[in-house]
Amino acid sequence: MTPDHTQHTVQTPSAQQPAPTSGDKAEQLHDHKAMQMPDDKTATSGALMEHQTAQWAHFANMTLGLWLITGVFALEYRSTALQASDAASGALVIILSILSLSHRPWLKLWAPWTTALVGLWLLFAPLVFWSPTSAVYANDTLVGALVVVFAILAPGMPMAPGMSMEPGPDVPLGWSYNPSSWPQRAPIIALALVGFFLSRQMTSFQLQHIASFTDPFFGDGTVRVLTSDVSRAFPIPDAGLGAVAYMIEFLMGFMGDKARWRTMPWMVTFFGILVVPLGVVSITLIVLQPLAVGAWCTPCLIAAAAMLVMIALTLDEVVATLQFLVQARREGQPLWQIFWQGGTLHETPEAAAVTVRLDLVSPAAMVWGVLLPWNLLVSAALGLWLMLAPFALGSTGTATHSDHLVGALIVTVAIIALADVGRAVRFVNVLFGAWVIVAPWLLGGATASATWNDMIAGALVILLSFPRGTVGERYGSFERFIR
Repeated sequence: MTPDHTQHTVQTPSAQQPAPTSGDKAEQLHDHKAMQMPDDKTATSGALMEHQTAQWAHFANMTLGLWLITGVFALEYRSTALQASDAASGALVIILSILSLSHRPWLKLWAPWTTALVGLWLLFAPLVFWSPTSAVYANDTLVGALVVVFAILAPGMPMAPGMSMEPGPDVPLGWSYNPSSWPQRAPIIALALVGFFLSRQMTSFQLQHIASFTDPFFGDGTVRVLTSDVSRAFPIPDAGLGAVAYMIEFLMGFMGDKARWRTMPWMVTFFGILVVPLGVVSITLIVLQPLAVGAWCTPCLIAAAAMLVMIALTLDEVVATLQFLVQARREGQPLWQIFWQGGTLHETPEAAAVTVRLDLVSPAAMVWGVLLPWNLLVSAALGLWLMLAPFALGSTGTATHSDHLVGALIVTVAIIALADVGRAVRFVNVLFGAWVIVAPWLLGGATASATWNDMIAGALVILLSFPRGTVGERYGSFERFIR
């Protein structure tokens, strides 16, 4: 995650720029062509060709709808409600896919999106009706995901009538890289799959499709967590809810173009809400397992780790979108319209610009905007140690629970702060460090060695939270918030 500065140079203002080289001229010519608006005839012809090219995806969804209907007779459901749901969903997918082929603009807009909603329902249906068989759960999950893909991803995102994608830059103003590029999305998509596969396995156990679940580190810990009163309090399998969330994150990773931070602010915002705040809540619930259940769950912890890294990798795109909305509003553009339809900035400040990185398909390009400052890595290590210290130092009672919970939260904050745009979050660990220092004196169960350990660890966490560490990229006007 170390920065590559080979292309990280700063351009001077236009009045002082040296004569461009041949390479610079080629780049300027490319940018000029990219900014040109097509004429009406070309746009109409392109839209018609795009519509005709996308038709195969709707025919594919018709086939999936037929698969659902015939599957009612081919699969062992053992649930009349789920059987009826799949039959109705299949019929809706067929009807809506036919309507999606219409040349009428309003049908081309709402029919694909409604089809996608049916696909999302198929992800939830086996959980809502507690599917008695694994075949139906797997079938609905796979078909639901494919319906979303063929409805709005493969043919392109449906847009409102009269809406055209306004040309503009791929890179946010003043930024040195594009946070919406495909290399930037790749690790997020991969981590969402990891979380989905783990959650699906746990869901199969909760639905009683498999009789046992072996935990490689905590014995029967996973079984105790999945069968606890906390899990049973949910109306649907809570692991299945996580699986649906990870699948939606996986699919949303493919949505939009490489400039979706400005062309689809609504989508990036919802994606950010799904990953960041909901991810933090999910991680907190997982680390509460020892307190509520008295056991750890290995696949839960791995899924939480995947979600934690996703948060750090997603923050930059969310910040770029919010920054764009603020700048567009300052220009007087209607915020609500820009939020839903996207756009571009019309007033570019007369200031120095940053030479941007190319969207290279490489491991380094996947983690631009995320570094590994030593102080944050040590903070994360201290958080992990606090989680394990009660076992090593013999603490009991509420002091143990405090170390488990606050240690995990220190790790969470440190990992999120690895993102350049989230670096200021590290100051939250000052509060957690202070609590670690005083907790042994306020809570029962801490041994003498555990008390000294908490005081030293808490003080170190506080001290390590002040150095900012290296920031490897440029972020325009947002840089003043990176402290």
